[in-house]
This record gives sequence, structure tokens and C-alpha cells, in this order.
Amino acid sequence: MRTRTAVAMATTTVLGAGTAALAAGRYGSRFALRPAPQVPASEGDITLHGARADRVVLTRTPATARPGVWGLTGPDLHAAVGEVLDTTAYSVTRRLLGVRRGTLTPGGRVRLTPQVYAGDPGSALGLDHTDVLVPGELGPLPAWFVPGTRDTWAITVHGLGTTREHPLNVATALHTHGFPQLVLGYRNDPGAPASPDGIGHLGATEWRDLDAAMRYAVEYGARRIVLLGWSSGAAMALRALAWSEVRDRVSGLVLDSPVLDWQDTVRAAAASHGVPDALMPLAVRAAEGRAGLRPESVADLADPARLTVPTLLVHGPDDTLAPWAASRELAALRDDLVILHTVPGAPHGAMWNVGPADYEETLRRFLTPLM
Repeated sequence: MRTRTAVAMATTTVLGAGTAALAAGRYGSRFALRPAPQVPASEGDITLHGARADRVVLTRTPATARPGVWGLTGPDLHAAVGEVLDTTAYSVTRRLLGVRRGTLTPGGRVRLTPQVYAGDPGSALGLDHTDVLVPGELGPLPAWFVPGTRDTWAITVHGLGTTREHPLNVATALHTHGFPQLVLGYRNDPGAPASPDGIGHLGATEWRDLDAAMRYAVEYGARRIVLLGWSSGAAMALRALAWSEVRDRVSGLVLDSPVLDWQDTVRAAAASHGVPDALMPLAVRAAEGRAGLRPESVADLADPARLTVPTLLVHGPDDTLAPWAASRELAALRDDLVILHTVPGAPHGAMWNVGPADYEETLRRFLTPLM
């Protein structure tokens, strides 16, 4: 059933107008609080027309024609594709970098995702690692520890609709620079405890799991910590910097596609699934009630006074899920600490994907003084 049809049916149910409105708002809020994995619905399914050892042919869409490196996912399938080799009016041919899981079947329906790698740091990247459990307030949190030569640790935390496989995009670069890495899974992730209400809170409660990871890092030898967060993971990093008992160990932040205004993100997530504009205030109110989010927390999270360490903010004008106006404003207000690296043409959480080499060089320059 199409989303608009479902919403229309909800608003005309015999339960009554008031109850139906609340149900519709709850329905709209779910796309931010319980996001579908890996890819925005607005990107849509595409058809795989053909595959050879070194290339795939896909239906031409704005997503399939984007430059860069992407995951290609479908039922029981995960592959990686690279540069665009050829385009026609109806198709795009891209270099096939590898099939991590499953088989590429012509005629199958697939999606592009910023989550390029599938598996753990060993199977995906050939990196030595250990599976560890971080003691969290809801129970043990699964994490990968990738050893390094420095005493500054990098803790990476994913965001909306992805898993801890997403930060593997930068794991090789961090390893090259000697950072021990803790790649964190947190509440509601596979293998992690569920939150009491079973929904996400856009970082408002999840930051406590990041705090647990920070305390774990300090216990095991981290003298300094760099937090790298994507999307709602970036919101978690900001909250941890403000409230963690070991926040004095944080020497830098990397915020990629940060959710700085949860209300805008709820609206954008609902809109990407076809929820009508008239229902957006209900979706925001439902998210506020279900997740315990407060209107004033928007201002709190983007408060420039929160920033006390050097911060690399990576964002771009084509992110429709976490609009970048808040990022630009934060960077302008704290130009003494914030470097804003603008990435045009990248959707939410995909700033690395459209130009991995440029992203990693920017990351290297930022991290060098913090090593």
C-alpha cells in the first residue's frame, strides 16, 4: 500500500478525527525514530540490467549517476560499485568493485547505499580486530576494536538507517594514521540491547552508549579520544562532549551530516516517504511525545557554546534529511574551532562516498594535530 493511501485511510478511520490525526502523526514520525536500513526511501529501487566481472548496468537515475563509491544492496545481496564508465539516456554502467554477499541477478531490484562494506573489519578490509563488549546501561554493547599505535583513540558511531558497518568506510584511513578504533554498536542495533520503547531518539538517549564507549576506551589506555559521528551519531557526539564524565579526554570531533535540528529531520524523513505537508506538525509532535524530545533541545544541540574542541564538520547542500543550514550557522559562529568542509552532490550520510580521496585528505589534515 502506498504511503499517501495509508495516511488517507488513517485519517478517515471510524476511530474518529482526533484519534486518526494522532495515528497519522505517529505514522509520520516513525521514519525518523525507526528508520529503514541503509537508504532513504526517496532514492527508490532501481533495476539491475546486467553484470560482468568488472561492471554493472543499472537504470539511470540521479542516484546511479552520482560519482564516487557506493554499496549496492538488495535481498541477500551486498556489492560495491565505483566510477561511472558509461551512460545512455536510460542506463548507467559502473565499475564493479566486488560482491560481498549474494549474487548479482539481471532484472533484480537493488538500491545504492553509502554503506559500502559488509562484514567486520577483518572480512571487509583485512584489518586485525577483536570483537568486544562495552558495558552499557541497558546491557553489553557490541563493538569492534581495531588496534593502533597511538594513545589517541578514534570512536566511530553510525547514524540513521545504517549499522556499524557504515564507519568502515573510513576505517582503513584511520588505521593508516595509527589510531586505535572502537567501532560502536548501540541500542537497537543488531546484537545490542533494545531501548525500553523500541524506538530511536535521534541521539537524545543513545549518547549514553557513546559515553560508555568513551569510558571503556579510557579504561583500556586511551589518553585522548576523537569522536567521529554520522547523522544522529554526530548528535550523540555533541551530547557526549557536553555531558560525559570523561569529556576532558576528547581532543576533537568529526561531525558528518549532523542532525542538529531534530524537528527538521523528522519533517524530512516523513516527507521522503510521501507524508503530506499538512501532517508534518503532527509528525513532529508525535516524535516529541514518543521519544521525549523537547523543542528547546534543538537550540541546545546547536548551541555554539557546546563546542570546546577542534571540530571538523562535513556536510553539503544536497542533504535533505539533515538540512545543512544549521551546520553553516554553527561553523560561522565558532570559526575559531570549526572547519566546515562542504561536499556538494552528496545525500545524507554520504559525504565520503562522492569523493573518498578528498574526504580522507581533509580528515588527515584535521587529525594530524590531534594525533
